[in-house]
Amino acid sequence: MKIDSTEFGSITIDGRTYEFDVVIRLSGEIVKRKKKLSKKYYGTSHRISKDEAKFVYEKGCEQLILGTGQYDNVRLSPEAAEYFEKKECEVVAKPTPEAIRAFNKSRAGKIGLFHVTC
Repeated sequence: MKIDSTEFGSITIDGRTYEFDVVIRLSGEIVKRKKKLSKKYYGTSHRISKDEAKFVYEKGCEQLILGTGQYDNVRLSPEAAEYFEKKECEVVAKPTPEAIRAFNKSRAGKIGLFHVTC
């Protein structure tokens, strides 16, 4: 699996363009991000809640690569950061264009969460 590119509002993975935030599972399955799991607590999808962290995480995940948006606006809540730490899952958070490069280079058991707008 290769992430080809991103631009404001979309991400292209293996030649297919998605016009929404995505989660790439350990298996390579691509699912739509469940923003409502964070919005219900913070009123925004720019802060990742512990509930969303639980949705994203899978047993065996060594690394979460978090695309923080084109303008680097997304952050983990302290509770979500603590959750990943307890699971011994390294979090690599970078603006989405940089995060896709990190995802493509990483050889770890990884999950990607990519915010495609701001």
